[in-house]
Amino acid sequence: MLRRLYDWTMEKAAHRHAPGWLALISFVESSFFPIPPHPLLGLMCLAEPKKAVRFALICTFASVLGGLFGYAIGFFLYESVGAWLIGVLGLGESFPKAACYLKEYDWEVILLAGTTPVPFKLLTITAGFIGMGLVPFILASIAGRALIFMTVGILFRLFGAPIKRIVDEYLGLVTAVFGALLVGGFLVLALLGGGGEEAQDKCSQVTSIAQI
Repeated sequence: MLRRLYDWTMEKAAHRHAPGWLALISFVESSFFPIPPHPLLGLMCLAEPKKAVRFALICTFASVLGGLFGYAIGFFLYESVGAWLIGVLGLGESFPKAACYLKEYDWEVILLAGTTPVPFKLLTITAGFIGMGLVPFILASIAGRALIFMTVGILFRLFGAPIKRIVDEYLGLVTAVFGALLVGGFLVLALLGGGGEEAQDKCSQVTSIAQI
């Protein structure tokens, strides 16, 4: 199923309304869609490098708006919709830990999730569920999403096709780095703010919301 969704997403790069599809996929990925917009953004930037920064901006702002939608799901509809989404996305075990880290580190977690493969939708729904401050949530989302998407846009604008060839050549290394980021992402949180090791130990052992 995920492969079919991925193929469907990639087809939108050649669609005449590709920027609209990019905005839509960026929006829904921040709240419930399992396929990230990064590959689509890359294909569109490769096809039209001169528009790469524009595409990155679309991705950034649509993703932040989608994050607000995810926040709303967690805040208003967790029992009826949020819990079901978390389960369908296979994030049930991660949800209590995410809630714990958000309570301990606040906006730093959103910023980290916005720039690493940690599922952003997990943090947006969780942020709403715990009632995180809306202004810090929005600012951290903008910073995190802009950092990753605008980097892609600027690189393609400056270098165009050679960036794609480098990614193809070093695909294994890129995958390994992203895997390391995913595993190490939450570990980095221990270095942010006070009480690092104690908070890390506390959150790493959380298995249910009742423990928070």
